[in-house]
Amino acid sequence: MFIESFKVEGPNVKYTDNEIQSVYNYETTELVHENMNGTYQWVVKPKTVKYEFKTDIHVPKLGVMLVGWGGNNGSTLTGAVIANREGISWPTKDKVQQPNYFGSLTQASTIRVGSYNGEEIYAPFKSLLPMVNPEDVVFGGWDISDMNLADAMVRAKVFDIDLQKQLRPYMESMVPLPGIYDPDFIAANQGERANNVIKGTKKEQVQQIIKDIRDFKEKNKVDKVVVLWTANTERYSNVIVGLNDTMESLLGSLEKNESEISPSTLYAIACVLENVPFINGSPQNTFVPGLIDLAIQRNCLIGGDDFKSGQTKMKSVLVDFLVGAGIKPTSIVSYNHLGNNDGMNLSAPQTFRSKEISKSNVVDDMVSSNGILYEPGEHPDHVVVIKYVPYVGDSKRAMDEYTSEIFMGGKNTIVLHNTCEDSLLAAPIILDLVLLAELSTRIQLKAEGEGKFHSFHPVATILSYLTKAPLVPPDTPVVNALSKQRAMLENILRACIGLAPENNMILEYK
Repeated sequence: MFIESFKVEGPNVKYTDNEIQSVYNYETTELVHENMNGTYQWVVKPKTVKYEFKTDIHVPKLGVMLVGWGGNNGSTLTGAVIANREGISWPTKDKVQQPNYFGSLTQASTIRVGSYNGEEIYAPFKSLLPMVNPEDVVFGGWDISDMNLADAMVRAKVFDIDLQKQLRPYMESMVPLPGIYDPDFIAANQGERANNVIKGTKKEQVQQIIKDIRDFKEKNKVDKVVVLWTANTERYSNVIVGLNDTMESLLGSLEKNESEISPSTLYAIACVLENVPFINGSPQNTFVPGLIDLAIQRNCLIGGDDFKSGQTKMKSVLVDFLVGAGIKPTSIVSYNHLGNNDGMNLSAPQTFRSKEISKSNVVDDMVSSNGILYEPGEHPDHVVVIKYVPYVGDSKRAMDEYTSEIFMGGKNTIVLHNTCEDSLLAAPIILDLVLLAELSTRIQLKAEGEGKFHSFHPVATILSYLTKAPLVPPDTPVVNALSKQRAMLENILRACIGLAPENNMILEYK
């Protein structure tokens, strides 16, 4: 059974006019290495920590500024939200298609809330806590191309023609602000697009981005702004002592106009200085150590890296299943061909390397979790290939071969062919990232013994379900298995309304 909404009644939750207050007993374990009669052994000790949460229930008017607004992802998300808001339907060769948010965790997935007369009851994920309605979001942003969003949508070739025609009146007036362009960080083939760029030193560019954010906020009368990078993949920045390894060195390098500060890092610096959440949707190392240090010092939310949409999402599911089943993946080979502008940019070796790293690292923590299958330092052969094939456009082809060792020296090979409509998978992930980032800024918590409430850590692990290479705070484990990431996110939101985590034990039926 499906219900649209619900309210929790119980001793662990209280609703006021301004916030939801909850108490949550976090049950976990701690390990100690103890000397037991002359022999050291591991001892696991159950541990319970009492947490208090409070969530501001006032949903703000949200502005979302996209870096690369005129690209495939930006034009697709903007058009899709307009279509949903205006109720625009369009004919296809199969049917009259209605707009939807399929692919969005917050808008199109459900959570189990309990049972009623022996039947499982489900509610929308977005009903857990008050969230921004996508149709109330005001979109804006930057692009190195001055093409308006209607023409950008045509160039992207993602939407059906009839939908494009109906969206044009809404999108023609949407023109991106000039963006930061540095040809050293992206493929040379992007140069012909760059007719809408911010001039000046890197410090002056940061100041311009800050001004743009303030002007956008004032013009559109929005309460909050979230900025997300969905522009071209950059090459990796060199992390150098004294250049970008600390907050002080990074800001000093900004003053000196050092060439090794990437455009994405400049946007991130501007956002952190302005206390605006910044999310990196591409695989490059935007968050150099100095930037992470700056975000922590100023308690500004950052998250990334790289949207986890098609092939990598399948990989994080399948490898988790195999390793969890006691099967040993020994070779993972992934081949992609892609025909959109992202594919053209990735045809340059330096930008492809960024993508290769984010796609490859997704299996690391799952492999390290099973010391029965893998010796220390052992790792599957993992190869990622991306080729630019203009004909396929935004409809990426992903082919994967997983070879594993099974019982008594046997081998098992799984081959997948996945046609990923790239922007139609990425756009709802962008939506989820900005909505969850905004929500997380309204949640505060404190553990037993802490004197006052505080926000989540500025490095937003709560967003890890949606990214290939989740950014994590120092000395924090990476969790890259998809089911664990979703459970983490859902259970945190459940804790905010005084509900226990979903454990699937269903003891009431045993």
